[in-house]
Amino acid sequence: MWPSHFEPSTRSLQNTKISTIHLQHFPTISSKPIFKNTTAKPLRATKTPQKYVYPDPIPQFAEYETQKFRAELSRKVLKDKETFGDDLHSVIDVCSQILGEFLLKEYGGPGTLLVEPFTDMLVALKEKELPGAPLAARASLLWAQSYLAQDWEIWNSKSPN
Repeated sequence: MWPSHFEPSTRSLQNTKISTIHLQHFPTISSKPIFKNTTAKPLRATKTPQKYVYPDPIPQFAEYETQKFRAELSRKVLKDKETFGDDLHSVIDVCSQILGEFLLKEYGGPGTLLVEPFTDMLVALKEKELPGAPLAARASLLWAQSYLAQDWEIWNSKSPN
């Protein structure tokens, strides 16, 4: 049995029966709200949104971390001495100088590590035609991702405020 709002009809088309269903016309939905909330008030910005301000770079941290980075990068790239050959120390110097400048001028703790110093390393190493530029830049980035934020937190937990 068909529901009352369906009107089935059957026609014959070359010995095939086709059933057609005609839907009744339903009223359109109004764009007016069904109910009105009279207690709602328009939203207004009461204050400008608070922005998180990162701490300024700490020169002593930058110096300490650059020395730590130099030692760790030396240890890492020494494993691939054949890639760097006699230019190993020059590669380490370039990477350390660029990271040290970044730490001194821009790094303000977790959330402020940028990719630029590592792309700068890659470009500088290639411009100086030093071997292993991609390897050194990648090792530098991986080291920074693993240690900078952690070392910053340790450094600041020890310093008196």
